[in-house]
Amino acid sequence: MGDSGEGLIDAESRIEERREELQAERQLTQKSSKKNPELLRQLDSLGLARTQLSRQLDGATHETRRTQISNAITDIDLRIAELKEEKQR
Repeated sequence: MGDSGEGLIDAESRIEERREELQAERQLTQKSSKKNPELLRQLDSLGLARTQLSRQLDGATHETRRTQISNAITDIDLRIAELKEEKQR
């Protein structure tokens, strides 16, 4: 029974982290939603892709696949950072 409780705690912490990410994204998009809609579309798309890959990583059991997914998430994070930097200019 202890394992199920730990699973709930993990799920709650992931939900809370995602809420915080969404809140930060909303604040960022509200500030500059009129500046460059294409840039915002790209950021949204990358955010969705990252979320999907994170879910895949949670379910992946084979180490090679986990490495591939982790590398893809890292690449997306870099692209998001580049777009956010571009957005601030």
